[in-house]
Amino acid sequence: MNKLHRIAALATLAAAAVLCAAGAQAHGIWFAQRSGELALIYGEGADDLDTVKRQPLITAVTAYDASAKPVATALEVSGRLLVVDTKEKPAIVAAVLDNGTWSKTPEGKWLKKGKDEVPGALTSGHNLKYAVHLRSPLPGALPALPGHTLQIVPVDATLPEKLGQDLRLRVLYKGRPVAGALVLGDFVNDPDAKPIESGADGNVVIKVRNQGLNVITAVLATPPEDPAKTDKVEHLASLSFVLAHAPE
Repeated sequence: MNKLHRIAALATLAAAAVLCAAGAQAHGIWFAQRSGELALIYGEGADDLDTVKRQPLITAVTAYDASAKPVATALEVSGRLLVVDTKEKPAIVAAVLDNGTWSKTPEGKWLKKGKDEVPGALTSGHNLKYAVHLRSPLPGALPALPGHTLQIVPVDATLPEKLGQDLRLRVLYKGRPVAGALVLGDFVNDPDAKPIESGADGNVVIKVRNQGLNVITAVLATPPEDPAKTDKVEHLASLSFVLAHAPE
């Protein structure tokens, strides 16, 4: 059994645990417009939490033109938001957040500690969050981005234009298709929906949910870096884009 097959097997075994997970690892990061600015959001569903407080956890923010060549960008504090510098008009923006290690106590409380520090811990994981946002059409397929261990990419270069249309996606782990990732088609408006598992080719097909902001997520559990401290590494990746509404 090769390494990716072992990862897929672990993902399948961990699926039930991921589905019922709460607290730190249930949250993700994504990009959305706030007061005319593009902001990096941390939260789950409609819960939009204080991202500025979590700025030290952000390990990378990057931007690319339509040909996937890097362009300058940065995150700027605006009140309780982190907004993206888009002066270079990037077609793609991306970020990575390392949320650290969290363990669940027998009483159901989440602590930012390894299971070796939490007697009787029910589960423990190192939680990593990734976000990719498409701001404009690309001439070709979205490539695997540096630093994004888990990433969702559209199979086709052109996105659908209307809600309800099919969208073919591929989930990549370390740049390669991975089976067993749990994909949600609408993380913001329906975070408790039953996810779809990626197939052996990493692919899933979903219906576009919104004529506006779409935030799609994938979750994958992989083997722990240190089994004495955690049970798994949990990766949560988002892909977001906006479908235009009808002219006013």
